[in-house]
Amino acid sequence: MRIIYRISDVGYNKVKPDYINNENCLANATKEFDDSIWSVIADNVSEDTNNMIQKYVTRDCILYTEKGNGAATFNLALDEALMYDDDEIVYFIENDYLHKPGSEEVIKEAFELGASFVSLYDHPDKYMIPEKGGNPYCKGGAEDTRVYKTDSVHWKITNSTTMTFASKVSTLKRVEPILRKWTSGIHPDDFQMFLDLRSQNELLITPIPGYSTHGETAWLSPFTDWKKIQIWSKV
Repeated sequence: MRIIYRISDVGYNKVKPDYINNENCLANATKEFDDSIWSVIADNVSEDTNNMIQKYVTRDCILYTEKGNGAATFNLALDEALMYDDDEIVYFIENDYLHKPGSEEVIKEAFELGASFVSLYDHPDKYMIPEKGGNPYCKGGAEDTRVYKTDSVHWKITNSTTMTFASKVSTLKRVEPILRKWTSGIHPDDFQMFLDLRSQNELLITPIPGYSTHGETAWLSPFTDWKKIQIWSKV
């Protein structure tokens, strides 16, 4: 598996718990995906952030950029991913996610189901009515879906996720025009991107409960005390 991790000191203003920060999230990810091959895209990072990154990955894994926006750095990540072998799994990670132990193996299990895309984040908006901020396709506080089981977890088909997701290189090549279309501005339009992919029968699945969470306070993946997830650091 390949990890392409995007980190920046220039980001969106979001309300996050105090344990969601650049170092905790990177330390957690490098521990949980320690058998994967890593690349880091470091965009507009300070000297302190750069020194922190090099506590967890070696200098030759890091690409330094000054793009200043998430769409541009995702396209750099996609450029890199498309150079890998077709059967390779690539997991694109943004710098405000935490992962449970076992996440690496769970992603591999997911592709046994034949899904095109995998997210480990179980979005709370999929359990809310649209009038209260829920996903617009979740009528009555739930989305129409199908549920599957692998050795470790249940999975459901879902309509969208963030720009933190996994796919095989062969799939990325097949749908590259759609990925480029919705990441051509300053901010990726992940919601429309995954709806577009779904219209082409490129299905996205997520585990229930989630194996990761996005770091926004209002949108933490349910049924896990994320503060208690072990944050690892390398000596």
